[in-house]
Amino acid sequence: MSDTVTSRLPGFHKLPMEERHAHLSRMFRLTPEDLQQLLGSEALQPVLANQMIENAVGTFSLPLGLGLNLQVNGRDYLVPMAVEEPSVVAAVSFAAKIVREAGGFIGEADPSLMIGQVQVSRYGDPTVASERILAHKEQILALANSFHPAMVARGGGAKDVEVRVLPAPEGPRGEPLLIVHLIIDAQEAMGANLINTMAEGVAPLIEQITGGKVYLRILSNLADRRLARAMCRIPVPLLADFEMPGEEIAEGIAQASRFAEADPYRAATHNKGVMNGIDAVAIATGQDWRAIEAGAHAFACRNGQYRPLSTWYLEEGHLVGRIELPMALGTVGGPIKIHPGVQMALKLMQTSTVRELSMVFAAVGLAQNFAALRALGSVGIQKGHMAMHARCVAVTAGARGDWVEKIANLLVKAGHVKVEKARELLASLPAEDAAIATGTNV
Repeated sequence: MSDTVTSRLPGFHKLPMEERHAHLSRMFRLTPEDLQQLLGSEALQPVLANQMIENAVGTFSLPLGLGLNLQVNGRDYLVPMAVEEPSVVAAVSFAAKIVREAGGFIGEADPSLMIGQVQVSRYGDPTVASERILAHKEQILALANSFHPAMVARGGGAKDVEVRVLPAPEGPRGEPLLIVHLIIDAQEAMGANLINTMAEGVAPLIEQITGGKVYLRILSNLADRRLARAMCRIPVPLLADFEMPGEEIAEGIAQASRFAEADPYRAATHNKGVMNGIDAVAIATGQDWRAIEAGAHAFACRNGQYRPLSTWYLEEGHLVGRIELPMALGTVGGPIKIHPGVQMALKLMQTSTVRELSMVFAAVGLAQNFAALRALGSVGIQKGHMAMHARCVAVTAGARGDWVEKIANLLVKAGHVKVEKARELLASLPAEDAAIATGTNV
């Protein structure tokens, strides 16, 4: 390749889109067809959309951007992000730049273990039923694995059986819930289909073993055997900004983290900031972002109170950030192999395994959270957010080309980021400039 693949691309956001494409083409040897997929014109044809879902009437597009500057375990990543929110891509790129200067993110990810749940009722004595199930563990595993022999041949498949007895939700008079967990290594898949097949497949055997009746048999989206983690250590002086010393900004971030640990009302917004970045990457790479969201928020309240997924604290002159959350991702299955736009996004990302992908996702979530807390703990979030939002307002008002940025800057300077104000600014331009600004000079 003529250009080294790096996530550090200074001035990339200032380039026209054609020049950004030229830069990516050199780094990744993109073909004209690849670039067309980036533009969306060939990313998902109606015939394919019609095969993917019921009642298809068309396709829906989101802006696709690149999160820059991200470095995880010493390796650079360009991160595709599909999102409509103006500040998300800019925030993760800026935060990743600061962390990069501090040595980058350190990431870890667990093996791809998922849980399939089988609910048993009318089983008699729960202790006896549990013992019978565990006594037949090898038989249950063998049956489960018979449904996916290719997965087993690759080293995956059902690995263990666990039994949980839960109190009846009706109280002491109700039948306790007997839940069988199949622990399944999904390897490079998110795993929903294979897990559900195995859970459904072993249900008759579990009924035979217990004498009970099986109802639900489905995966759990609380993938707490499949966690991803990321951390960073930032020297406090690197945080100086807004004419404020690094110590003051670091303290603001640490205090914001304390607030989220103590208060679920704050933790919900804290975690939404984390998921701003993670969801955007998940959509771009064809992941089940609903499952990721469900698992993350369930994990956040695993100890009885909803808590932050990430924490920040001061330690020996450094601001330390850590994040841990379930990350059930896939590099195969679902829309991943059939959606050309997803394939293009993964080509840019250049992760080789699902565990590596999970580490990048976790680092993106921590970067996004850092950017938000950095603003909240100093000058407030609206200053940067409104600057980005002003561009959308300018476009809505009719501004085009270079005038989008000019009108946006005027809106921010006036402190009045509203469509009517943008239209007023456009209307005040001389006729010739107004025609250029609104794209009507034809």
